[in-house]
Amino acid sequence: MVVERIFVSPERGAPQVECERIELQSGMGVIGDRNFGVSRHPGQNLTLIEAEEIERFCTEHARVADLCLTRRNLITRGVRLNDLVNTEFTIGNVRMRGVELCEPCVILGSALSNESLTTHAVIKQWVGRGGLRVDVLSNGQIAHGARVEIYA
Repeated sequence: MVVERIFVSPERGAPQVECERIELQSGMGVIGDRNFGVSRHPGQNLTLIEAEEIERFCTEHARVADLCLTRRNLITRGVRLNDLVNTEFTIGNVRMRGVELCEPCVILGSALSNESLTTHAVIKQWVGRGGLRVDVLSNGQIAHGARVEIYA
């Protein structure tokens, strides 16, 4: 249960930047990310998605497995994120709480659609597989390879 890739986007619509390490602030999110300090709704601090779900989608649609295609902050491997809703856990030395599933939207659907796969079809395939929105509960850092530890 590890963090395989880390991404931030400095502003809305800007290309994502891959990072080896990010710094997080409690209640604010990822320093340097477009959503830092934005709190229109719970779970906006950080987004996670499973590498396995991205790979599944890419395999089913004969696409190159590009782990940054969903625009989530953290790509995890070996942990079922849906099970972390309403659960506290740590990644690296950062404590967080899973708030809700990160369901697909039109932006994701449009980004992944093509001639043979409509925006609606993309959204439908990602329902329940789009990752997790979390609230950051402590200050700290997350680095590539950090372990996901679930509180018992």
